[in-house]
Amino acid sequence: MRDFWVEADQIDLYSSGWTFDHFYPIFSDPTGPCFEGWTTLSYLAALTERIRLGVLVTGNTHRHPAVLANMAATVDIASGGRLELGLGAGWSEEEHAAYGLDLPPWGERFDRLEEACEVIDLMFTEERINFDGAHYKLTDAMCNPKPIQKPRPPIIIGGKGRKRTLQIAARWADEWNFPGGEPSELAELIEVLHEHCDAVGRDPNEIAVSVKAETDIGPGPFAELIAQYRTAGAGHVIAHFGAPLDPTDLEAFAEALEPVVA
Repeated sequence: MRDFWVEADQIDLYSSGWTFDHFYPIFSDPTGPCFEGWTTLSYLAALTERIRLGVLVTGNTHRHPAVLANMAATVDIASGGRLELGLGAGWSEEEHAAYGLDLPPWGERFDRLEEACEVIDLMFTEERINFDGAHYKLTDAMCNPKPIQKPRPPIIIGGKGRKRTLQIAARWADEWNFPGGEPSELAELIEVLHEHCDAVGRDPNEIAVSVKAETDIGPGPFAELIAQYRTAGAGHVIAHFGAPLDPTDLEAFAEALEPVVA
């Protein structure tokens, strides 16, 4: 992982690097090793100089949002202002049950995510925070020092939910991440996002659109898929390279992608 990120940092095509927020390796052997996402990110931030970085996406049910805001501010400062703050509602029943973490019904999870976005925004921008929500309460809470990025690091909301995920993204996100699927579905969900933006009075052009795509199909087919995503409205593609990571793959995919993104 270290060698992979250091190599990516040297290739101009790659603009960001991402970990995930799971405690089990959900894409491979579920009994295998799995580093914690945020501490791994802080280590990788110290090894890189250029690429932006984040956790795609942080499960809101895993940590109190005020604690997460403090963690995020620390990583933003340590990385020289390169953090992208990915947020999601949380979903893995297996991990929550094993770790004794509460996993409320979906409706409450989205209510919590929406409150968490507000809490984090306040922690980044205000000196002392008092917040009295249905799920989170803060009294004279502080987050010092503040992140380098002003007014705050960009928030990325990930997920496909038409009613709540995209509604929350319309209000709080600087970027919405489509976690995979057909390009036609991406185009359709962008329209739904724009409808939510209209409802809250937000300019949809303020929200970047990214997609996560699997690289196991090979460089050529991957480049063809990315071209379709870009036609559908994606501006940023997050390429998911599965373990074991081979740094030489990065150059091969960069060469295939160059004509697509040029």
